Amino acid sequence: MIAEKPALTILLCSPRGFCAGVVRAIDAVEQALKIYGPPVYVRHEIVHNKYVVENLKSKGAIFVEELDEVPETRAPVIFSAHGVAKSVPSAAASRNLFAIDATCPLVTKVHREAEIHHKRGREIVLVGHRGHPEVIGTMGQLPDGAVSLIETVADVAAFTPSNPDALAYVTQTTLSVDDTRDIVEALKVRFPSIVGPHKEDICYATTNRQEAVKAVAPRVEAFIVVGAPNSSNSQRLREVAERSGCLISELVQRASDIDWNRFGALKSLGVAAGASAPEILVEEILDAFAERYAITVETVSTADESVFFPLPKDLRENDMRKIAEDVAR
Repeated sequence: MIAEKPALTILLCSPRGFCAGVVRAIDAVEQALKIYGPPVYVRHEIVHNKYVVENLKSKGAIFVEELDEVPETRAPVIFSAHGVAKSVPSAAASRNLFAIDATCPLVTKVHREAEIHHKRGREIVLVGHRGHPEVIGTMGQLPDGAVSLIETVADVAAFTPSNPDALAYVTQTTLSVDDTRDIVEALKVRFPSIVGPHKEDICYATTNRQEAVKAVAPRVEAFIVVGAPNSSNSQRLREVAERSGCLISELVQRASDIDWNRFGALKSLGVAAGASAPEILVEEILDAFAERYAITVETVSTADESVFFPLPKDLRENDMRKIAEDVAR
């Protein structure tokens, strides 16, 4: 006699998964492959997800960390959604590489804000995580020393600006909303004249996904965030779930990564996906639980998303013929 599966209620967060910037970046690589054929070179992971990267590799994309890994070529070289320092497109231009910038427009917004503040004589404070590609790219928009990185409230207390009355702050787009709020408040208390962005830098997708996790986490025994370990927004979702009262909170890339010793005896589970995680991986996780449980899936929605970003100009349909002719010359 086959044992009856235990019941499991899964609360599925919405919004989840791909944001408009990620869709644009992936589409940029696929469109470049369609127009020019392989290979298409991509500097850094186009988005932080192994499944996405491997899928694009299978179609002819070649991923490199630095431009010096790209041979002399007329093939497109695409910059990732995280953005790059100004030195990168300059280096590409010096080699006459056909560079296409797939930086998320919301990251570009932060770059432009930092440049404007610098032109107005302000020292820039960047709230973010050291070593993250987006932070490296943002700091690389300005001369060395023009941007100071702040990671924690403790860093605010230790920070000594050149002129406390001429400060501005910008933030990485994929941070914890709550952590960033605490850091910004500390900056404002210590430096009352500090200037902030007209509109919050943390992107809509980061905020929406964190709000969905906050709504679900207190209602479940365990939580899975589908995403990569090097994905900042995915890591923040796991932290948000834990802080919201769900002590079993794990970041999982694939169903094969699930530790069934931790997730083996449940009645309720929350599932979310980082902004660079495709829906097919969410479905894979749900299928893995369906093999072990009689699952009931309930979607918990906290926001509707309709944001769309057009492809980089060099890849838009009405520009394709002219670009292809130019490259062929």
